[in-house]
Amino acid sequence: MVYGALDIGGTKIAGALVDGEGRVVAAARRPTPARESAEAMMAAVASVVDELATRPEWASLSCMGIGSAGPVDTHAGTVSPVNIPAWRAFPLVERVRNHPAVPDGVEPVLVGDAVAMAAAEHWIGAAKGVANALCMVVSTGVGGGLILGGSLHAGTTGNAGHIGHITVDQNGPVCPCGARGCVERYASGTAIAAHALESGWAPPAGLPATAREVAVSARAGDARALAAFDRAGRALAAAVAATAALVELDLVVVGGGVSQAGEVLFAPLRRHLKSYAVLDFTRDVPVVPAGLALDAGLIGAAAAGVGAPRLSRSRAGTGGRTPV
Repeated sequence: MVYGALDIGGTKIAGALVDGEGRVVAAARRPTPARESAEAMMAAVASVVDELATRPEWASLSCMGIGSAGPVDTHAGTVSPVNIPAWRAFPLVERVRNHPAVPDGVEPVLVGDAVAMAAAEHWIGAAKGVANALCMVVSTGVGGGLILGGSLHAGTTGNAGHIGHITVDQNGPVCPCGARGCVERYASGTAIAAHALESGWAPPAGLPATAREVAVSARAGDARALAAFDRAGRALAAAVAATAALVELDLVVVGGGVSQAGEVLFAPLRRHLKSYAVLDFTRDVPVVPAGLALDAGLIGAAAAGVGAPRLSRSRAGTGGRTPV
């Protein structure tokens, strides 16, 4: 028996088959045609499913989970990712369900990508056994998911914990979501690279201007690159402190592509957190890297698929446990 998983973000569309221990046994990946049509996006998703369906393990498929950049609507099965303009209320669950290779009776389960990451980290990753945790994806965008009272808290529509769209500067730049000063405008990989470029930083010849290259420069001591990551860490710290004040946290887990920068990101985040999280019950919350690195979204989507009956009860406010 294997669990199917799709992880859809602004940079990549990934798919996997995951076994009962949370191990990825087969994977496929395509770049996200984020600026193309809705059907071009769906064709990329279908191509990932096509590749997975060629694997012998596909014959043992028992369920399918989908983690997508948000907002999502888990009840309607639709997605409207901020970073994918062509998908607005796109019926992703229906389209995946109707893919010719998806067996009859397999009902795809949709969650936000960061909620999927939280499910994975709580199942077998850095948040395993933790009662109250915030798990963040810092990548093309910034998302989050919450573990509260030992259960995954997805919220009514599946967007609870969406930390990337907490305002940390009331006079800040307008976010694609329509609000001002969102965390995502400071801490996403796109924002980090843009800020570094604006300050006069440039990538090495022949390399793209990405957060990854900014991180390389920061490790080499480039002040402009370090400032871009400090700005990102400060925005994340402000949002983490606000979340801790609202729900009380035992742990913060940070994953996603930008988290691969390591201490270039984590050091300023932890430093600024000390000045924002000053109440007794918010102080000294540990901030750690994701235990599952870049596989967390896929493993979490699989977890959501397995836990579908329990996850669905979160609409009534009861939460839903991941498979452990």
